[in-house]
Amino acid sequence: MTDIKESLKNLPDKPGVYMHKDSLGNIIYVGKAVSLKNRVRQYFQSKRNMPPKVRSMVDSIAEFEYITTGSEMEALILECNLIKKHRPKYNVLLRDDKTYPYIKITNEEYPRIIKTRIVKKDGGKYFGPYSDAGAVNKIVDLLNDSFALKRCSAVAFPPGFRPCLNYHIEQCRGICSGTVDPGEYEEAVEGAREFLSGKNKKIIAKLEEKMTASAEKLDFEQAAVYRDYIEAAKALSATQRVVMQHSNDADIVIPAKGHDEVHMVIFFVRDGKLVGREAYELEAGHETERKELISAFLNQHYSRLPNIPKEILVRELPDDSHILEEYLTELAGHNVKLTCPQRGEKKALIDMASRDVIEMVKPIDDKATAAKKRENDLGADIFSVLKDMGKAAGEYDGRQYRAEAYDISNTNGVDTVGAMVVFEGLKADKKSYRKFKVRTIDGQDDYGSMKEVLSRRFNRVFQGDESFEILPDIIFMDGGKGHVSTALEVLDAAGFDIPVVGMVKDDKHRTRALVYRKGQETYEEIPLAGKNMLFKYIGRMQEEVHRFAIEYHRKVRSKNAEISVLDEIQGIGPARRAALLKHFKSVDAVKAASLSEIEEVQGMTTAAAMSVWSFFHKT
Repeated sequence: MTDIKESLKNLPDKPGVYMHKDSLGNIIYVGKAVSLKNRVRQYFQSKRNMPPKVRSMVDSIAEFEYITTGSEMEALILECNLIKKHRPKYNVLLRDDKTYPYIKITNEEYPRIIKTRIVKKDGGKYFGPYSDAGAVNKIVDLLNDSFALKRCSAVAFPPGFRPCLNYHIEQCRGICSGTVDPGEYEEAVEGAREFLSGKNKKIIAKLEEKMTASAEKLDFEQAAVYRDYIEAAKALSATQRVVMQHSNDADIVIPAKGHDEVHMVIFFVRDGKLVGREAYELEAGHETERKELISAFLNQHYSRLPNIPKEILVRELPDDSHILEEYLTELAGHNVKLTCPQRGEKKALIDMASRDVIEMVKPIDDKATAAKKRENDLGADIFSVLKDMGKAAGEYDGRQYRAEAYDISNTNGVDTVGAMVVFEGLKADKKSYRKFKVRTIDGQDDYGSMKEVLSRRFNRVFQGDESFEILPDIIFMDGGKGHVSTALEVLDAAGFDIPVVGMVKDDKHRTRALVYRKGQETYEEIPLAGKNMLFKYIGRMQEEVHRFAIEYHRKVRSKNAEISVLDEIQGIGPARRAALLKHFKSVDAVKAASLSEIEEVQGMTTAAAMSVWSFFHKT
């Protein structure tokens, strides 16, 4: 504590962010302060009145660091970024393990309507999020069919481009034909935009007419299609209640504490109508004050969204509400107001939402409890495996293990690639997935290819690559003794003591056991009988790493196939080949190009352009 006392004396009386660390140097809490000197010192005074969570955190503090900022606003932004990066143990954390689908109208010359789970600040218009992914799919199809909108992602069409099937069956206006009036197309897009904004009565009425007409013709299959469209439209945009007469868009944010979990529920109000709600799980203790929960959630949740409503309703204003308003306003590009209504229709609305939250807490709790049990069952199974291997002792402490799995994919030894997937407990950590193009191995050599992939993965740790610095607790190899031996050879050379198990399959290609090396030449198996959660987990991991490897292999193979076609053309070397692909994006586009268009490519002569054009037009 001597070092901490000395550090406390040097704290500046300025705004900033402080980071508490444990004895291993891990950041366990990030906080902001108007005065670092006053705020940080509070943690090291009497613990008598501290909540249990804070007392536990203080007992774990071995040192702290701080960063001064020019203003409280800068401190708020920095705090948000550091929490997202380090996910400290004692902060209130938004669990970002589920992404809901949105419907997007793209920001293009001829906009498209698509389903997406990735929200970007790209000028597109996003509607959602929605919890019913099936309804989203149907609505996207409905709007594209009803308004005959462009479906392909292409933005340029060379002369002679042939329209696709959608154009011929009148489900697309045929932008590629060059005959579409931009004004008429924008009018159609506006109709779809109005529908997604809640004005759906006209389309539903037309669908009901078509459903009735199809039923009268005894075309019950088509009638069922219209029925599904109607149900999806109502599920997605039907109004639950008209809630505000004098307000457009707002979110209602209400914390909900169950038996074991803490949640935040958002109700979406669009065009004065309550159109949906979503619940998010927080990593926070029950003793955490509601104001603190609201502040942490508003900061982390809205900082990742492209569209922020002009008003956010809460039951209690956080202590830093003024700085949050300023921050959200800056993010949104328009004024954002935090409101705690005391009377009128907004007060009635938030009261109604609060009653709904009380009703929904139990099923949310039940779902969270079941998920936690699955996580614990998996953790206990992996602990049991590690204990059998002599890599763990004592009793299972409830932790979740980080696992990596690898696979090799090629076609008869050609275009060999490797894939690495990462799981944190039951959840796939897709941001940590990595792909490797095998460079040193020719032909069919899985062991040699795997050795190269693993060597490159663990060498990146020594090269200071932050994206590879987190090591796994266990490695699963999709193979038997040979793959285990290969992995251990790489790990031993790198100086890492990481448990490695191979997944041994039965005659039906199902994993029946895990194999590990017990001695220098001795291997033993750990049966999976009785470890149901681990059995399912391994199956999912095998499917995921196999899928990821094959997808990358197909991409590499396709790219190499395109390059090989251009290599066959006389007078086209690597430089011109690269220029052609850069200009036209694909071999199909090169094939469809005219002679004059090919001549425009940088580095192409008339003779070279003629050689390319003639190669694709031999007939």
